[in-house]
Amino acid sequence: MAGESDLPRIAVVGAGIFARTQYIPRLREIAHLVVLKAIWSRTQESAEAAAELARDFAPDIECKWGDAGLEEIMGDRSIVGVAVVLAGQVQVELSLKMLKAGKHVIQEKPASGSTAEAETALSVYNSFPNQLPYKPIWALAENYRFEPAFVESNKLMSDIGEMMNIQVIVEGSMNSSNPYFNSSWRRNFLGGFILDMGVHFIAGLRMLVGSEIATVSSISRHVDTALPPPDNICSLFQLENGCAGVLVFAVNSRSPKILWRVDGTKGTVQVERGIDSGKHGYQVLFTSENGQCQKTFYPFSGVHEELKAFVHDIVQASKDGDHKAEPRSSYAEGARDVAVLEAMLESSKKQGAQVQVKKF
Repeated sequence: MAGESDLPRIAVVGAGIFARTQYIPRLREIAHLVVLKAIWSRTQESAEAAAELARDFAPDIECKWGDAGLEEIMGDRSIVGVAVVLAGQVQVELSLKMLKAGKHVIQEKPASGSTAEAETALSVYNSFPNQLPYKPIWALAENYRFEPAFVESNKLMSDIGEMMNIQVIVEGSMNSSNPYFNSSWRRNFLGGFILDMGVHFIAGLRMLVGSEIATVSSISRHVDTALPPPDNICSLFQLENGCAGVLVFAVNSRSPKILWRVDGTKGTVQVERGIDSGKHGYQVLFTSENGQCQKTFYPFSGVHEELKAFVHDIVQASKDGDHKAEPRSSYAEGARDVAVLEAMLESSKKQGAQVQVKKF
């Protein structure tokens, strides 16, 4: 096993809910692969509070805050990777700064607030020279693409024959007991929770069916005034392979339910959020041509897997300048999720008129 001095060093930029409840625990799980050298926040107080949560596995963790702290991270040559876990409105600008400083970046979803922002960002990133020994990797943290349930369900798609129809049902639980309910940046985001939460469900759909969404026709509504508009959307979509499907999405529901179901000529595949033996995850149901139903439960592990993949990529990039990073983490993949939601929101403004999804 590599000694700590041989391990790559990374920084976490952001000390909000997700950084504290997901990034720090998941980095603890892979502390044998990577060293968490620093954590940054806007204020010294929040940086220090987050650092204390990681002290058990990162005893030498440094606290950074404010503009000076960001400059220190960018100037620290021992830090090779940065996780950007901030408000959606500022992530792209900061990610590009870190990339320009030569740091590999894993940026939290959503990739951007709009396809226009994503296009500009990709153009800037692609203009960076292929610096020796490598061009920095820009990964987009969309954990649904790394959930074993979707990885395995995608493999079952070849067994259900030709796709006939798809259903995506999202009845969320974004109420006052949810820690993200009062998140100001999500409330001020164009599309609100529909965009911020929705990219997950679109990522799951795209991962499952293995085909891009070509067109959408949607109706959205604002029903729950405690939530930013819109909080409900119903969309008819068509894949590039011709198969059609429906997405029914309520940000907050009295009976939370999240599922993806694909009906084929020889069987069906269904992925549904659930709990098994006290563990949260997904139940995958595969019904074959003879009517037999096979059930498999996969606990959540997407954040763990995506961080492990990012660490693997930055280690490989240091050895091989031509290393191809994990495609599921590419920034363009995240931009494609945003493009679908943006098209759905645009269609709803046009009373359900069909809208083409922007390609990346």
